[in-house]
Amino acid sequence: CFVYLQLNIEVDYWLNALNWTMIGFEGSANKIGVGIIRDGEVLSNPRRTYITPPGQGFLPSDTARHHRAVILTVLKEALDEAGVKPEDIDCVAYTKGPGMGAPLVITALVARTVAQLWGRPLLGVNHCIGHIEMGRLITKAHNPTVLYVSGGNTQVIAYSERRYRIFGETIDIAVGNCLDRFARVIKISNDPSPGYNIEQMAKKGTKYVELPYTVKGMDVSFSDAASKMLSSGECAAEDLCFSLQETLFAMLVEITERAMAHCGSQEVLIVGGVGCNLRLQEMMGVMCKERGAKLFAIDERFCIDNGAMIAQAGWEMFRSGQVTELQDSWITQRYRTDEVEVTWRD
Repeated sequence: CFVYLQLNIEVDYWLNALNWTMIGFEGSANKIGVGIIRDGEVLSNPRRTYITPPGQGFLPSDTARHHRAVILTVLKEALDEAGVKPEDIDCVAYTKGPGMGAPLVITALVARTVAQLWGRPLLGVNHCIGHIEMGRLITKAHNPTVLYVSGGNTQVIAYSERRYRIFGETIDIAVGNCLDRFARVIKISNDPSPGYNIEQMAKKGTKYVELPYTVKGMDVSFSDAASKMLSSGECAAEDLCFSLQETLFAMLVEITERAMAHCGSQEVLIVGGVGCNLRLQEMMGVMCKERGAKLFAIDERFCIDNGAMIAQAGWEMFRSGQVTELQDSWITQRYRTDEVEVTWRD
């Protein structure tokens, strides 16, 4: 009778787990998003982007000011869009890091406040793992080699023994940061993003300008290519955009293929803001086809920083028994992907 009772309790627990509703707050850079997920279904995912004039980047203090001004509006939108009330939320997740300090603090402060007001548990989520778990949810990729490319991060990752292991990464600046720097110098618009506008200009480029191609084992370097671009003289902007993309993306494809060979992987998943780039997806697709592998990619709704990815990673953590105590709900600008114990995967 005791065993029977225990089995029924466990079955009831996991059936209820399937209906858990998670809210996620993301604000590690220039985007502030709030997403709500229930059992793998995205109920809402609104966000706002802090956009600066051409030639300018975004400073942490200004970005935090933007997030503070709009975050409650975005929260209300998320609840209204999802058709849920605070009492329907089971857990509150927020981006713990990595990212820019001031925007992260604003996001964590609101998440902590909401969790206490609603009487719900809190979860600090690694931003990078949020991207990975969102990619796995949307694409249904089984166990892919992951290329994570964004404004602040460039990593080739594979899962092994309860960790997302970093097989290769940038040794200086991230690929998105390289694109952003170039966009600032030639005054490309930041609306909707520098990378998107570079992609559109690159489609009109016809002449390839040779740039430094720096791959060191499994790692890459982008600063030399950025420096060369800024001193390329009288080349047309479209040709420079075309050349920059071709060079940077070839480096990324090379180290991803090497990681696949090492892991015996037949799947590639591209995540992060730069992962929206169709030329990167095309180049990676050619490599995958030659290897008989499969490419998984997602569009800008889920590739670019968003609250739903934090909610999804939080759902995975929560169902495996993790919570973040209030006294531990701090943020960190440096939070490596491989620091997190992945308790929700075999």
